[in-house]
Amino acid sequence: MDMNTIEAVVRTTDPAQWRDGDAWLAGGTVLFSYGSYAFGPQPLKRLLDLGDAGWTPITVNEDGIELAATCTIAQLYALPGTPEVTGRTWPGLDLVRACCDSFVASFKVWNMSTVGGNLCTSLPAGPIISLCAGLDGVATVLAPGGSSRTVPVAEFVTGDAKNCLAPGELLRSVHLPASALSARVAFRRLSLSNLGRSGALLIGRLDGDASLTLTVTAATKRPVQLRFDTLPDAERLTAALDDHIPAELYHDDIHGLPAWRRDMTSRLAEEIRAELAAPAGAHDVPVSGDFWPPRAGDRPAAGTTTLPKGA
Repeated sequence: MDMNTIEAVVRTTDPAQWRDGDAWLAGGTVLFSYGSYAFGPQPLKRLLDLGDAGWTPITVNEDGIELAATCTIAQLYALPGTPEVTGRTWPGLDLVRACCDSFVASFKVWNMSTVGGNLCTSLPAGPIISLCAGLDGVATVLAPGGSSRTVPVAEFVTGDAKNCLAPGELLRSVHLPASALSARVAFRRLSLSNLGRSGALLIGRLDGDASLTLTVTAATKRPVQLRFDTLPDAERLTAALDDHIPAELYHDDIHGLPAWRRDMTSRLAEEIRAELAAPAGAHDVPVSGDFWPPRAGDRPAAGTTTLPKGA
């Protein structure tokens, strides 16, 4: 960590206070790792600290779930076991733990890293990007001039460590609609190593027992969503993947070569298609990777803030 160029830490949630040389600070797990030159050749001069924002981490109502940008991963993980969602028919909640587990995070990251930080870092393997994009999440962004705008999370990330935020803009929250949470879901994740960084992470959603939304992340530099009016057969699914994901869009780093990511994307997509085509609860569907299917009775009790195996 090298942050010896910082001259001031300003506690604020007002984008109007942003100026050149500033960086928004939430959990700081990535910012402090990257250091003063995290955003280019010019060193950071100030940190705009969101620690006292006071934003409610998670708000649940009939319209869905609102995640504050400052909501920690530990708080998000605890959500499925809270009274606020008990009794709601939201199968999409099963994705929460699977995506949080995909961090394979240390105690520090688990308790300090935030929903907003994961989105704004915009790495291909960001599992909260996967979760929010897979559930048709919509981000609210605050601008320095006092205005705000919304953008689908699937469009928020534009490339490897790139997103749609303009200088000074602040991610305020992400809304997960009840319509997506109510859908039947499937999840697949693969890594080159045991409990390693995601090389491919796919989420499937079956809306109204008919239309399929497939979200591809980790394998690609940005999220890719495919939407089908009816559940496709294997041949149609493969053709759609080839049409929507050109070779250059597959990510290339130490965690997986593009050719491997392409092959695994095709494999996992077909597993998701087969799972959602089968009756709910079917046990003869192949499952590659880890953290799926969800295990009955394995959700944390209300108030839990850490994952026992998360270190």
